[in-house]
Amino acid sequence: MSDKNIFHFTQTSDECIKCGKCVPVCTIHRINPDETTSPRGFIDLLGAYERGELELDKTAKDIFESCFLCTACTEVCPNSLPTDMVIEEVRKDIADKFGIAWFKRGFFMLLRHRWLMDLMMKLGYTFKTCGFEDKPQKGGMVPRFKMPIIKSGRLLPSLSKVSFLNKYPQELKHGSKKRVAIFIGCLANYNYTGIGDSLIEVLKELEIDAFIPKKQKCCSAPAYFTGDFYTVETLTKQNIEYFESFIDEVDAIIIPEATCSAMIKHDWEVFFRNRGMNLWADRAKKLNEKIFMATEWLEKHTDLKERLDKLNIKMPQTITYHDACHADKVQGISKEPRELLRQNYQIKEMSEPNRCCGFGGVTMQTEKYHLAEAAGKPKAAMIEDSGAQIVSAECSACRMQISNSLHQIESDVVFKNPVELIAEALRKGANNGKDK
Repeated sequence: MSDKNIFHFTQTSDECIKCGKCVPVCTIHRINPDETTSPRGFIDLLGAYERGELELDKTAKDIFESCFLCTACTEVCPNSLPTDMVIEEVRKDIADKFGIAWFKRGFFMLLRHRWLMDLMMKLGYTFKTCGFEDKPQKGGMVPRFKMPIIKSGRLLPSLSKVSFLNKYPQELKHGSKKRVAIFIGCLANYNYTGIGDSLIEVLKELEIDAFIPKKQKCCSAPAYFTGDFYTVETLTKQNIEYFESFIDEVDAIIIPEATCSAMIKHDWEVFFRNRGMNLWADRAKKLNEKIFMATEWLEKHTDLKERLDKLNIKMPQTITYHDACHADKVQGISKEPRELLRQNYQIKEMSEPNRCCGFGGVTMQTEKYHLAEAAGKPKAAMIEDSGAQIVSAECSACRMQISNSLHQIESDVVFKNPVELIAEALRKGANNGKDK
């Protein structure tokens, strides 16, 4: 494994003009208004660290792990400084110096070995009643007792009896108009399996064959945001080699997950470029020509929008749409899912649709959950205030965070992926046709 890093923190720090445009949009600064936990504070400290003027001690570790990596700062920065990237890079140094918590190491080991993850998830499903309420509550399970890394009363996603990848054959023929591969993502594979089921339904309606690559691995985003670059390099190389084996035989690889899509389309190449591994970076970049978020590809490359319009039905539920950071800010995708949904649903925009929900990664959801909880409260409030019955986003990390935030305020709003909502509209349209 390579640990060579050609990234320079001081260059980013020197290029910051201290204009302050990043400060009011920063997720951590909004809940902890301290200059050190602001984008320009982060990069100033990183420059000092690289120059040997700042020790990477526990205080610095705590500061650098407080960033949500929402990329809001990069969106408004006049110099387009990669603040999220420098934070991701320093977390490698943090992991090297302080180590990675035992439960994270165990989790990342499972991500590297799909068969072991499958086994653990089956065991988790079998014994879930030992630690969770028997009945799902608005899409998740609530711990009965306080676990070392999970706050009691917190809503967690339910485990499915069978994962998406194990539920379907590798090839699904739907008419052969086109053939797409599905990269499902870990949460949609093991927890929110209705996303994959719905995507299959939509592809069937469009007469598009589905190829489900059985050897796909985690996109490595959880490890990347935590600083476990060994896991990132291992998973990324395995995925690239696997994707290359079938990429010429499909029209696209579609991903119903913003975080996975952003990691694959953006961060894989960045990761290798920053280590001087340009051959791997070029291979990752070449794959991007055929990799899309699901609604992006469905809206741009199929007649799904026209088919939904021809249904001539309006679903009874109203939707408010949350722009996941990795969809809107990283990939520029916000219009496409709305265009598909508004054919059959009324959309009520919340006050700040692109405000970060506060998921923030593995560390934020465990050791720094109090920050995730604080960031989630305003998001839940604006969703509730919209008056919609459903909040939608193409991101299961957002789903996990927002569902819990809504649970904490006892809201009745339900979270659904846009692909699930589209499938429901198609289902109702088909039923209406039978009634006639």
